This record gives sequence, C-alpha cells and structure tokens, in this order.
Amino acid sequence: MGPAWVGDMVMSQSLIGVLQQQFQDAQIDMLAPGWSLPLVARMLGVNKGIAMPLGHGEFGWSVRKKLGVELRESHYHQAIILPRALKAALVPFHARIPLRTGYRGESRFILLNDIRPMDKQRLSTTQKRYAALGMPKNATLPAEIPAPRLAIEADNARQLRKKWLPESNDTASIVALMPGAEYGPAKQWPLAHFRELARSLCETGHQIMILGSEKERRLGDAIAMGLGPRVRNLCGQTELVDAVDLLSLAAAAVSNDSGLMHVAAAVNTPVVAIYGSSSPNFTPPLAANARVFYRGLGCSPCFKRTCPLGHTRCLYEILPAEVANVVNSLLAGSAKSGSA
Repeated sequence: MGPAWVGDMVMSQSLIGVLQQQFQDAQIDMLAPGWSLPLVARMLGVNKGIAMPLGHGEFGWSVRKKLGVELRESHYHQAIILPRALKAALVPFHARIPLRTGYRGESRFILLNDIRPMDKQRLSTTQKRYAALGMPKNATLPAEIPAPRLAIEADNARQLRKKWLPESNDTASIVALMPGAEYGPAKQWPLAHFRELARSLCETGHQIMILGSEKERRLGDAIAMGLGPRVRNLCGQTELVDAVDLLSLAAAAVSNDSGLMHVAAAVNTPVVAIYGSSSPNFTPPLAANARVFYRGLGCSPCFKRTCPLGHTRCLYEILPAEVANVVNSLLAGSAKSGSA
C-alpha cells in the first residue's frame, strides 16, 4: 500500500530494495493512487501498479472492500501498509492476505496482524521507517539501505529535450529549478531568490528549466519573466513521468523539500536542496551528490505550513549567491566527469 505524496512514493522504493535483498524471486505489486501509477512503473523492482479508485482522504469502505475481494485471486502472502490511517488497511484485510504489516495507528488492531511500534529514535528518517517494514520484526536495518532509483526512458528524454529545450547544447549545462512545495509556503524558498539565481545562471550561459504542477505555473512565470529564451517555465506543461526524464537531462537541480527533489535524487541528478520548516535529518535527498541548505534556527524545524512567527527567516536568509556558488561547483564537477 503506497503513500499519497510524490516524495514519499519515491522514498518507498527503499522498501522495495530491502524486500528484493531478502526475497530475490518475489513478485512485488504496489496499490497506489491512480496519478502515481506512471511513476510506480519507473520504480525498479515493482512488478505492477494497481490503482486505488479513491481520492486522498476518501474513506469509501464499500469500494475498498470490493477491491479487496477482487485481489483475493492474486493470493498475496504479505501486505505492507505504509500509510498509518485505518482506511489504508481495509483492502488487505478484505483481500484476506495472511500477513498484514504496518505501524500502530488509528486503532487498526483487527485489520493488521503484524503491528509494529514506531520507534522514532531508531527510525529517524522516512526512508528508515519504510525500509524497516520490509524486515522481520525487531530486525536490524541493513548498514546501507538501497537508495531509490527511477528508470529513465531515453527516447522520451530526447523528444522532451528537442521540444522544450532546443537552445541547450553540449557546452551549456541544463539546470532545473523546482520552486513549489505542495505542503505550504514555509517550505518554499522566496521567488525573488529563485529569480536571482536563474538570472545569475543565465549570465554564465546555462539553460534553465522550471518544473512543477499546473498550480505552480504562476511561480514559474514570476521567475522566468524577462529572462529570455534560456529560461523555460514547464510548470503544468508536462506529466509527472516526463519530469523524471527531464530531470535526468539536468546537470544540477535546485529544489525546495518537495516531491520533485526526491525524483531528481532518484535519477542521480546532483541536487541542491533548500529546507525551511522541515528538516534534512528527516527527509534528506537520498543521493550521494546532494548538497543541503538548512539554517537550523532556534525555531527550526517547526514543520508548519506557514511560518508561525511571520518572518520565514529560515528561507530568506539563504541567499541566491550562496546557492549559485554551490550550483556552479556541481556544474564544474559534472563537466570534469563528462570530459574524463
């Protein structure tokens, strides 16, 4: 049972990796929101995705029961339920899956028969919490948990580059900017800072693509305004799975703590991650080539959608020049790697 957020969905692939390490011949299917199935199809190790026919927050007991009954014929041995809500455990229960594993939450005692306590100190990150559910109860986590990796469709990537980034060439690096964060403004680096970063990178000859959903189109417009053809606002103009292939083209990506940040890390693009109200200690970008900006003020992390103090200093004090320096160092390293 997969999660309902893009970033969490990507991080759940660490669970898939842990399962594959233990059961090499296992068939692993994922029940997930319909919007996420193209992303699930790119997750290495997943046999197939199954659409959950309900939206986020909908209870739909009869729908869940019907789906569970339909899944009985698959004869699954185990269900691992990542969401902690009661309703998330209904489908495996009605599917009569013998072993139903999940964390304690919302009085699911009848629905689950392998209930795990949430040890927040031992399982300090989302990745660890997901991976632990794939291990026997009380087992020690692997020293190295498999990092999420998403498959790339090279033909689609070439077509997308031709369509959206015709000015890019072998001497100009592509830099992706992701200014959105579905959670709220306390996770969004100021647009003026993103715009200044884009201007600086354009001046050094780089191609900028701005990625996000239709909701974030206005953010992209505000960043791109007046900066010329080297800046392309693609917010709302591509599918989520296209963002996977587009990010594989980027030499670097600058992102808030968001779903697309985790997508960039999962295609091995160097990521510069900017944290405000959240913490890189809990949901870090899972890539060795990531760089993190986090001020760690006395009020951080508050995990609020909007700044309760009204100043959002945790984000405003991260300056464009600082970020540009790190991006340029990543681009220089990428150029050396490419010429080696």
